[in-house]
Amino acid sequence: MNRFTIHLLLTFLLAPSLLPETAIAQSPQRAAVQSADSKPAPESEPEKEDTMSSENPVVLFVGASGSVGRLAVAEAFRRGYKTKALVRDPAQARLFPEGVQIIVGELTRAETLREAVDGVTGIVFTHGVGGNDAKAAEAVNYGAVRNVLSVLKAPAHIALMTAVGVTKPTVGHDWKRRGERLVRASGLPYTIVRPGWFDYNAPDQLRLVLRQGDTHWAGSPSDGVIARAQIAQVLVGSLTSPAANRKTFELVSEKGSAQSDLEPLFSALPADPANGIDGIRDRDNLSLANEPAVFTDDLEAIRGRFKD
Repeated sequence: MNRFTIHLLLTFLLAPSLLPETAIAQSPQRAAVQSADSKPAPESEPEKEDTMSSENPVVLFVGASGSVGRLAVAEAFRRGYKTKALVRDPAQARLFPEGVQIIVGELTRAETLREAVDGVTGIVFTHGVGGNDAKAAEAVNYGAVRNVLSVLKAPAHIALMTAVGVTKPTVGHDWKRRGERLVRASGLPYTIVRPGWFDYNAPDQLRLVLRQGDTHWAGSPSDGVIARAQIAQVLVGSLTSPAANRKTFELVSEKGSAQSDLEPLFSALPADPANGIDGIRDRDNLSLANEPAVFTDDLEAIRGRFKD
């Protein structure tokens, strides 16, 4: 065998080892496998997205055991956020995914809420009582907001759910609106969501519409409808969106598909007036001069508390 033949034989035998590493790395067998909706394949935890980061949100849910609250807790947990559910009864832990931190406290007693707010970067309020029971409306619809804010030691983004038509004067609405006013006056970043009638939407009625001015006062589904799951998504989505800061809006749905990106919706809205206590375009029909002393005292105590 001559020298030329030996050289050809060695080249043929060594060729595979001379391939660049990049060619191996791009082999189809090493590509990440994803499901059709671009979520991780079944070998990863299916109910929780891998969105963990060094600046992960820590979110407290007030009203966690309610119909919207449970969905909001699940949404935050799915996103990988450290999720805290405030409940009155520890047995309610069964309502939430394993891994959600259960905090027992009483909304009407501020001293029971200190552990709940410790270390949070966001607070979602989905609590509330219906009707026009003045005592219950003050103690829960308003009192929960006041009590949580009173024990909060560091800034956190507030996502407060009230109701479409909240500016129409009624006993229940007025106390919800006073809760909104405390949040705006606090100096905290916030998003106030006034949803329409829960789950009255048709199956093809999922296109989100964000309105301002609260002009729909019929007190029926004609004021607007929205799926509970979409309320939860918007509340949780607002926590990490700079475009949602200092925005107040009614949340309803119309015929069409749901939008996958909330940022254009948040960005299109003007913010509430600086240093104001009402939502942009709200009617001036709840005079501060005629408000009860219990509220004006609370307002003075919270006003600008978290501003630099």
